[in-house]
Amino acid sequence: QVQLVESGGGLVQPGGSLRLSCAASGSIFSLNVMGWYRQAPGKQRELVAQITSGGSTNYRDSVKGRFTISRDNAKNTVYLQMNSLKPEDTAVYYCKVQVLISATDYWGQGTQVTVSS
Repeated sequence: QVQLVESGGGLVQPGGSLRLSCAASGSIFSLNVMGWYRQAPGKQRELVAQITSGGSTNYRDSVKGRFTISRDNAKNTVYLQMNSLKPEDTAVYYCKVQVLISATDYWGQGTQVTVSS
């Protein structure tokens, strides 16, 4: 079926940048929403950003102006450019694809982002 492969996580200093990528394979279909979530230790998973197939985006307030979500429909890939990273951004970041036609969610395996001096 559908597989999501994430990459780009790592250790950065506060104020640094990372770019996460998530490539989807399988029957994603054209109408879908791709998003990034994160989960810090002991906390609930939370939406970071999402983008529709038409390019409409939304972000949680704490990342607005710092993070940018984008997608390449030809590659079935979603990206998250993270700038001005803060320690509170430390979490495992997961990508998700919601396929409209099947009302089905698919999740990536997660990639660790650690922001620390």
